[in-house]
Amino acid sequence: MRKYLRVLAGVAALCTMSWAQSPAPAPAQTPAQGQTPDQSPPPAPTPEATPIPTAPIPSVAAPLEYPRVEFFAGGTYAETGFFNAGHWAGLGGWDASLAGNATPWLGFVVEGGQYFGTSQIPTASPAPFPTCGAVNGFCPSTYPTFSVATREYNFLFGLQFVRRKYQRFTPFGEILYGHQGARGQATAQGETVTEVGTGRAFIVGGGFDHKLNHRYSLRLKLDYLETGTAFPQQPKLAQDNFRVSVGIVIHNVHKKKRTLEDESDIQP
Repeated sequence: MRKYLRVLAGVAALCTMSWAQSPAPAPAQTPAQGQTPDQSPPPAPTPEATPIPTAPIPSVAAPLEYPRVEFFAGGTYAETGFFNAGHWAGLGGWDASLAGNATPWLGFVVEGGQYFGTSQIPTASPAPFPTCGAVNGFCPSTYPTFSVATREYNFLFGLQFVRRKYQRFTPFGEILYGHQGARGQATAQGETVTEVGTGRAFIVGGGFDHKLNHRYSLRLKLDYLETGTAFPQQPKLAQDNFRVSVGIVIHNVHKKKRTLEDESDIQP
């Protein structure tokens, strides 16, 4: 009997040990407040795509408009010493030029002009006229100087540099080189003698244009004029002259080409 009881006790102990070692069942998940067991949680929001920043497109500046051809004509006044006589002569005249602009700031210029008036030459040293007492000498009756009717012409070409920045005023500089000639005519004791000389000419100077409208401008310029005249009775010498010129500039005007935008703006 006791043997059967020990067998039942062993079986009971084994059952107790096996129950103790088995895992406990997981507790049932309690649904959240306000949520039914069959309701699923809402999906997480999808983040919006961040726009990729783009570099701004640079605006293309419109090309600078400038006249391709300019014609200048006006009056000029010069303080001259064409005969190296040591006396300044104030001569009036005219000046004209034609410029072709290759770029907004660079142009090629052809210029011509003439001066005329009266110069004074010392009687004791009448060069370029013959000295009194020599063969075919020139003996003026006035002292200490005698008057000489003077004419001078020049023809030059060169470069013009322009600063097209301001709306009403356009400053510029110029450098020119070319040919010139001078003629002097004087009368003494009923005899008229004429002396003619030629040589090089060089101009450097500048000025500005004052815009009157899209076609016309008023020009003022100051120049240094160097001449190198050689006469039959006088070797080639350099003369320093200064001039001021005032006149009108005529600009060529380009007609604006019509575009599709211009055609679309026309009202029926």
